[in-house]
Amino acid sequence: MTDDSEKTTHFGFETVPENEKAGRVRGVFGSVASKYDIMNDVMSGGIHRLWKDAMMDWLAPRAGQTLLDVAGGTGDIAFRFLKRAGAGHATVLDLTEPMLIEGRKRAEAEAMHDALDWVVGDAMALPFPDNSFDVYTISFGIRNVTRPQDALAEAFRVLRPGGRLMVLEFSQIPNDLMQKAYDLYSFNVIPRMGQVIAGDRDSYQYLVESIRKFPDQDTFLGMVRGAGFEQAKYRNLSLGIAALHSGWKL
Repeated sequence: MTDDSEKTTHFGFETVPENEKAGRVRGVFGSVASKYDIMNDVMSGGIHRLWKDAMMDWLAPRAGQTLLDVAGGTGDIAFRFLKRAGAGHATVLDLTEPMLIEGRKRAEAEAMHDALDWVVGDAMALPFPDNSFDVYTISFGIRNVTRPQDALAEAFRVLRPGGRLMVLEFSQIPNDLMQKAYDLYSFNVIPRMGQVIAGDRDSYQYLVESIRKFPDQDTFLGMVRGAGFEQAKYRNLSLGIAALHSGWKL
């Protein structure tokens, strides 16, 4: 029998004890919190905004729905959800409090404060009862979770029957030549941007490595189905640089 303290996982390309990963991830995002939104725009040329809009298009929020946005950071998805829904409630949960603090500073947060909650918490042990939310989203966050399958199981638990899961995450381009070109950009340019803009090369080196360690689209689809979600499917964005996975608790 393996003791939990002996189990390992990846932190980028490094193998670490499972019980260390959350602390390391918290350190990464605590370090870059104040520059996180700027870096997202610079790294993607603003395309991350189109991906998040595509997520909302497929999700089609409805008035009165309740959202749990896990690894919600500075609130991008929650703000979009509430604008699309017109009326509803969003709970933004993140492991890293400095990210939530940055989110609460945004103008949208002030305008929507009656419809927003900000909660520090762990995707693998959500502090909510069963059947609490209509929608669960996680964007560019599940690859940082120590055990993504546990996070998906928690998503299933807290969703109400008829609830929707949607995951936006970096993925794999199904063309070897294009993937190699993208890797050259990722590994050579993004860490340098992190150094110049955020003063933190190492955190962005980790973020690039974590993308390469994350399962491809079909493997992750199997994980979504394995958590109990039905009608599970995915859509590639920008040729597969990112992917949207969707599932229903039926």
